[in-house]
Amino acid sequence: METVSETTDIVIIGAGPVGLILGNFLGAQGLRVIILEERAALIDYPRGVQMDDESMRSFQLAGLAEAVAPHTTPNHVLRFVNGRKRPFATFEPKTDEFGWPRRNAFIQPLADQVLKDGLARFPTASLRLGCTVTKFSQHVGHVSVQVRAPDGTESAITASYMVGCDGGRSPTRKALGIEFVGSTDSNRWIVVDLANDPLGHPGAYLHADPARPYVSIALPHGIRRFEFMLFPGEGEGETVPRDILDQMMAKLVPDPKTVDLIRARVYTHNARLAAKFRVGRVLIAGDAAHVMPVWQGQGYNSGMRDATNLAWKLACVVHGICKPELLDSFEAERQEHVSAMIAVSEAMGRILSVRNPALVLARDSFTYVANLVPAVKRYFIEMRWKPMPRYKEGALDYGKRGYTASSWVGRMFIQPRVTTPEGKLVRLDDVLGSEFALLAWGVDPTFWMTPATRDRLAALNTKLICAVPVVQQTYEKDRYTGVMVIGDAQERLKQWFGNQPDGVVILRPDRFVAASFAPQDVNEAVARLAAALHLRE
Repeated sequence: METVSETTDIVIIGAGPVGLILGNFLGAQGLRVIILEERAALIDYPRGVQMDDESMRSFQLAGLAEAVAPHTTPNHVLRFVNGRKRPFATFEPKTDEFGWPRRNAFIQPLADQVLKDGLARFPTASLRLGCTVTKFSQHVGHVSVQVRAPDGTESAITASYMVGCDGGRSPTRKALGIEFVGSTDSNRWIVVDLANDPLGHPGAYLHADPARPYVSIALPHGIRRFEFMLFPGEGEGETVPRDILDQMMAKLVPDPKTVDLIRARVYTHNARLAAKFRVGRVLIAGDAAHVMPVWQGQGYNSGMRDATNLAWKLACVVHGICKPELLDSFEAERQEHVSAMIAVSEAMGRILSVRNPALVLARDSFTYVANLVPAVKRYFIEMRWKPMPRYKEGALDYGKRGYTASSWVGRMFIQPRVTTPEGKLVRLDDVLGSEFALLAWGVDPTFWMTPATRDRLAALNTKLICAVPVVQQTYEKDRYTGVMVIGDAQERLKQWFGNQPDGVVILRPDRFVAASFAPQDVNEAVARLAAALHLRE
């Protein structure tokens, strides 16, 4: 067999959504990226069905939001329903603080295809299907990856870094010896996907029916998803006899025998978290690093958060802007939030799956009373229970005050509509671009900058921006040298800055606030942030 050797910057193992969007991000940074997928084609059946606003923002950062939008249903309502078919919790958030609807149903195979097609924009990025990683080894300065192609050809790829995005059974994680801590729910479920939706009713419904808990979700393009809890003896392995499946669907559809079945597959709910996300020059992300029950759709979204967090850090390190120590912040920032999302997903599953009559009565009574309290009802409708990513340590500068619960450092920045210097109305990220941004409210952010500060910001390719009320924009836009002046079209930036003590923020490429400070403190703040980022000087 022929042996081929080549060199690249990053090898990504796995062409699921995490590996694909990571490849898009890195390709956009001009890095040489090879994505290796052992399957001969992308998975063509629905898996994840709910996309958060944060994931839509990630698609936007990758330049693919408009391409994926036709495969989504925005503002997708989720309701928990008891055995009497009475809704006891409704999640219907109307917020668009991050620029997109909070909940979106979507078709994952089509979203994955958008990501796959997006790779064609970058001559340095390639996807190789049907390729199996036989082994890998770490060395000083590189990773060596042994690959077998579909035709049996063996190749050795030398890369600066490798990222395992190879699923919950990740061979990468196992080869690294990383412990995967957690549990598996004893209940078995079957997921059923149907084309030509036999119900034609919008929204998602989680039926906490003690007779048999089940789920019914309307998806784009006329697809319907059912999920049913299985009882002992109902099928073996990953299949259930069709007559039993028809009995389950008979309560929901007029004629189960004529449904257009895409797939029916048995699964169990796992809740596991990797003890480490990085070993030397190899990292893991997505399901390789964490898996969780499906009830809030957070497995997919947590993986997208991983990729968005990791991509810019890898780019900074490989380009020689920052030292490799920056990569330690990936685990420091992502692991705690993933743990919180696992806990929420498990809690939602327990609420849905309870069958004990006393516990069912207690749940239904409590939720009935809770819904009579406007503040509690609003808490559920607006999804305030959902843990938002909040990084308490990592690639951040908490400033002179240090970490405080009220600080916006370590949180995702809002994305309102703004007007460009040319007068075009756009989402904020379309102005910020894909690099760091220093954003000031109503002031020239460069006035107090020393040459050293300018050099540090330039090393990070930082865009300098001043936001002002739209009525001031024409007057202000030519007053500052090297600063873009944008208009606060929805007055949300004014409100945001008015609710916190500082007038300047530095935003990371993943749109998290990296630093917050007064204009006169710019030099100290940038110096501290440079240290936190392990910037090479």
